[in-house]
Amino acid sequence: MAKEDKKQKEDKKKKEDKKEEKEKKEEKTTKKKKESDDKEKEEEEKEVEVPKKFKDIVKEIEEMSVLDLSELVEILEEKFGVSASAPVAAAPAAGGNGGEEEEEKSAYDVEVKEIGDKKIDVIKAVRDITGKGLKDAKNLVDSISDEPQVIAKSVPTDEAKEMKEKIEDAGATVELK
Repeated sequence: MAKEDKKQKEDKKKKEDKKEEKEKKEEKTTKKKKESDDKEKEEEEKEVEVPKKFKDIVKEIEEMSVLDLSELVEILEEKFGVSASAPVAAAPAAGGNGGEEEEEKSAYDVEVKEIGDKKIDVIKAVRDITGKGLKDAKNLVDSISDEPQVIAKSVPTDEAKEMKEKIEDAGATVELK
């Protein structure tokens, strides 16, 4: 009988140990989940505080589709004569060329006339230059088959030439206007 009692006590102890181990695992899991939730709350709290005067505008922008946002950016660029894309190169250096060349324009529109055989490369180049998403860049390149498209407006000469070279290297035909 003493052996049976001893064995029962050992079994009971093993069950208790397993139960404790299981509780510890659940506790760790709960703790990790709580930490994860806390991090998410922190990230939500890090949201930019929008001044009252811009709340309506920001709310409308949040509700727009990507295509509508793209169109809005283009309209704002045209209306105010600015570009939302990051500059590709520094502004041209000041200095004369001794009048050797005709007077050169200070800014150009970069217009893609034809896509060529390497459509994917052209999409990548247009995406890099315009800063647009993949879908918007693809739609822009697809529209080139219907008619030439201006992908950058009022770009300084050096930048325009770099853009032209990059797109031509991708296989498209480009004109600076």
